[in-house]
Amino acid sequence: MLLTPEKKSLIPVITIDGPSGSGKGTISHLLAQELGWHFLDSGAIYRAAAWIALATRTPIEEESLLPLVTNLALNFSVQSSEQLLRIFWRQQDITDNIRTEEIGQLASKLGVYPKVRQALLANQRAFRRAPGLVADGRDMGSIVFPDAQLKIFLEASLEERAKRRYLQLKARGKHVSLNAVRAELEQRDRQDRQRPVAPLIVPKEAITIDTTHLSIQEVIQLIKSKLAQAQTKT
Repeated sequence: MLLTPEKKSLIPVITIDGPSGSGKGTISHLLAQELGWHFLDSGAIYRAAAWIALATRTPIEEESLLPLVTNLALNFSVQSSEQLLRIFWRQQDITDNIRTEEIGQLASKLGVYPKVRQALLANQRAFRRAPGLVADGRDMGSIVFPDAQLKIFLEASLEERAKRRYLQLKARGKHVSLNAVRAELEQRDRQDRQRPVAPLIVPKEAITIDTTHLSIQEVIQLIKSKLAQAQTKT
């Protein structure tokens, strides 16, 4: 049954924004599991669009990308054994394909186009379903769900974020240097913060959490305590 916009707005949303390596992906996914809520990895949608553009040899230009992003036809599935989000396109599992640094940079470039972002907006908002949604991204609280019940902005030092990303890539068998990862993060930060459309900012009324010296569970418990406080006010 389709919900009216008014009823959709009653479904609670926690937005978790922040730069690459701040921990928002891992924390958002685990938080959604603990709450029993739905989970939106908005970055995966942009990464998938970037990967599909490469696979179909679509030029990274606004008008060329519009037909592609309007009909992405992505399918998301959670593996019950490991509770991992898998992303499929044309019955092909592209989850690992979209997690490269090259695709991350391309997704950031793709995200500067206003019409592309607008086309993907409805796709992202469709994830808002009962009993609630945890949305991870860079403009979740500022653009996609400005009426969210709780807005969180995660940050961490560049050095810590680079180390986390480096260890992730090494665990996947990627041969990278820490300095190269740090430089790529700096470039991605500039692109995300300086883009003219939906730049990475601390959303209005968001609670900022520095995760540099916090464990994943410490951050999750802190967010849950903020959620409890927010719920008592409604």
